[in-house]
Amino acid sequence: MHRDELLAAAGSLREAYAAVDWAATPVGPVEAWSPALVHAVELALQTRFPVTLLWGPEFALVYNAAYVELIADKHPSALGSRAERVFPEVWGTIGPMMRSVRAGRGANWVEDEYVPLARRGRLEEAYFTFSYSPVRGADGAIEGVMDIATETTSTVIDRRRLVMLNRLREQLAGAERVEDVVARALPLLRGNAADLPDVRLEESDDPLASDGVRDGVARLPIGVRPVAGRPQPVLRVRLSEHVAPDEAYLGFLRLIASSLGQALDRATARSAERGVAEALQRAMLTRPRPPGDLEVGVRYLPAAALNQIGGDWYDAFVGSHGWLKLVVGDVAGHDQHAAAAMAQLRNLMRGISFTLGQPPSRVLAAVDDAMGGLALDAYATAILAQVERDAAGARRLCWSNAGHPPPALVDPSGHARLLHSPPDVLLGIDRSRERHDHVAALPPGSTVVLYTDGLVERREIPLDDRLDWLLGLLEGGHERSPDELCDRLLAALDESVEDDVALLVMRVLPE
Repeated sequence: MHRDELLAAAGSLREAYAAVDWAATPVGPVEAWSPALVHAVELALQTRFPVTLLWGPEFALVYNAAYVELIADKHPSALGSRAERVFPEVWGTIGPMMRSVRAGRGANWVEDEYVPLARRGRLEEAYFTFSYSPVRGADGAIEGVMDIATETTSTVIDRRRLVMLNRLREQLAGAERVEDVVARALPLLRGNAADLPDVRLEESDDPLASDGVRDGVARLPIGVRPVAGRPQPVLRVRLSEHVAPDEAYLGFLRLIASSLGQALDRATARSAERGVAEALQRAMLTRPRPPGDLEVGVRYLPAAALNQIGGDWYDAFVGSHGWLKLVVGDVAGHDQHAAAAMAQLRNLMRGISFTLGQPPSRVLAAVDDAMGGLALDAYATAILAQVERDAAGARRLCWSNAGHPPPALVDPSGHARLLHSPPDVLLGIDRSRERHDHVAALPPGSTVVLYTDGLVERREIPLDDRLDWLLGLLEGGHERSPDELCDRLLAALDESVEDDVALLVMRVLPE
């Protein structure tokens, strides 16, 4: 091949090819090129797909115009140069691959391979799908390697970012509190060090002024509702040194900020709703005023996991016959609807129990009828008990159980036991089912403990084991006041509380 023929075939690379002193390169003067090299160069220059030849034992580069887009400002000095000098930053990866092909071990092929390139003023994160194939002379000897490549950097990075955005939205979907948003988001974001080498949530007095990039750090306001006089959250990200700070990169960060903002908006709104609902709930759970020889202690604890509100309640009041009524119940659910149903059911039970003047089983049956007649769409467990006096004037407890955990009794000697009885059906299930009353003596010094299932139920722990745990805490508690027993029980709970806890403790004072 003559030099003029090479230049004519080079097209847009004519000037670059003309500027190379080929005789001084490992490839040698154009006129001395082997037929295999001439044919391979003609093939490369005639295709619009990125192709480079890596010739001889030095793997000197001869490439087409499409390949220039891949190596950027490594061109034109890469023409005729040894591959090890052109790609020192990645020679440890591609060098062995080239040598393997030249040694006759066959072609190789990789997809979306990480090949960081020093180009455009930085060591760029880059990915390529490429194949190294042998180029043989007429005698069958391998004279060089042909590299057919395409860059997949954008595809790989876009896929990675899309996966992370989807995971972020999934993580934030159930975040109920502002602190949950932060706790779920930051570990996930920090796990993507390639895009987010350092990421933080900060506060700014003027988040709009923080929108932009400065000194390699992006600050983007998180789109929550602004509150006058209150600092607003800002997403702060130190940008990767290996990725161009282009619109795709900044757009990705804005999507993160938007997802965080939406999650914080939802959490803020839910917190406000919970605050109102819980305040109403606590307002209804007033402290009782028992007769003089009885003491009552009560506690209400929302579920720790989500600070949620729900349908647990306690109640204690003196009925029309002068007997103390004790109620603990639990409406199914953990939201505003459960809390609203609880309020209705509590008031129904109060009113019916006070005016009807009947045993607990008859009161619960009447409550069931009222729930059906008033279309109160709810299910609830409950215990209704009353502290009576028998003909001899001794105290006794009479109760009816609608699918609720059994009461506990601590006798005057300090022995604790459960008042087991076959529980009747839940309220709201079947009004035709008969309900029953049960009676236990309450000598002076006795203590009755009513509670909702949040106190004793735990996943993967048998209920019987948890009830034994409760009795163990109550054992020897005959000298403790109701408030002291309440505090003792709640102090023994761990952070795994998954349900609300309503607790009512009643003690007959010793004589």
